[in-house]
Amino acid sequence: MTDGETTSLSPQPRRRNPDVLRVRAGFEFEFELSYATPMLFVVEPRDRPGQRIVAQRRELSPDLPLAQTSSYMDAFGNVVWRVLAPPGRLRITHDLLADVPSRRDPVLSGLPGTPVERLPDELLQYLLPSRYVDSDLLTPEAWQRFGSVPAGWMQVQAICDHLHGTLRYGAGSTSATTASQAYQSGVAVCRDFAHLGVAYCRALNIPARYVCGYLPDVGVPQDGRPMDFHAWFEAWVDGAWRTFDARHNVPRAGRVLIATGRDASDTAFNTAFGNARLVHMRVWADEVDGDAVLPAQVPTPAQANHSTELAGTESREGEMHG
Repeated sequence: MTDGETTSLSPQPRRRNPDVLRVRAGFEFEFELSYATPMLFVVEPRDRPGQRIVAQRRELSPDLPLAQTSSYMDAFGNVVWRVLAPPGRLRITHDLLADVPSRRDPVLSGLPGTPVERLPDELLQYLLPSRYVDSDLLTPEAWQRFGSVPAGWMQVQAICDHLHGTLRYGAGSTSATTASQAYQSGVAVCRDFAHLGVAYCRALNIPARYVCGYLPDVGVPQDGRPMDFHAWFEAWVDGAWRTFDARHNVPRAGRVLIATGRDASDTAFNTAFGNARLVHMRVWADEVDGDAVLPAQVPTPAQANHSTELAGTESREGEMHG
């Protein structure tokens, strides 16, 4: 989902409650596997404050025995599916309805920052560099560029303003691109905008975490680009996680949060411990009527655009033994 030239707005669905909007979202993945392969999927949103999962359905083809599928909650509170995928073709579909606030992301410009010595213990990990967030390399520039901005919301927003105005949205990064590499290239996708926002925050001693989810086109023009998963970030400001999106840099409504982590390695939609090739992927996310129920069938390809960014997958084939 991108900014750009547009011609039309999404029609406004009927809302039962003006404070709540209902989103239908989901995906379809298809893999080719040379042999039986353990796989992990971080793709299932869960109930959170301000987010209620009304209904959801998962389908696997071929249908797998219960012994080959399970789920657990990871250290970041994300739902993780475990699948032992058989050789051949595997198709996984997930379709859901979620109720989220109809208001746009709040803007709270007066919120102050929190000194490191007053942060809760569990937040300290979000101050450190991680696999794709090389905040240590960006620390000198961060303080030079943003050190004079009042700590708190204004400092984080200054980061978003800078990234949005400096980086050009477009293909070019890969699943191995770090925050500093994306900044040097000058070209970024939503994943890179989020990593850089997190990196600059951490460099300034602001806890920040990576977020992935769905972001439907609610109240904004559609530009015809394929629907995809989206990435943004949250910064700990004045005692709570606050939403920031350097990619769009305007408040949006309709976010459905799937997962959070230190960076994209903690929220990869798929991790394959073997040779699994993603051959097809499509994603959908749209506001629907407030009394809508989950249909028996997923949207047709004409209703759900094909995704073109596959950076949410990781392969661990090189780490296999035997």
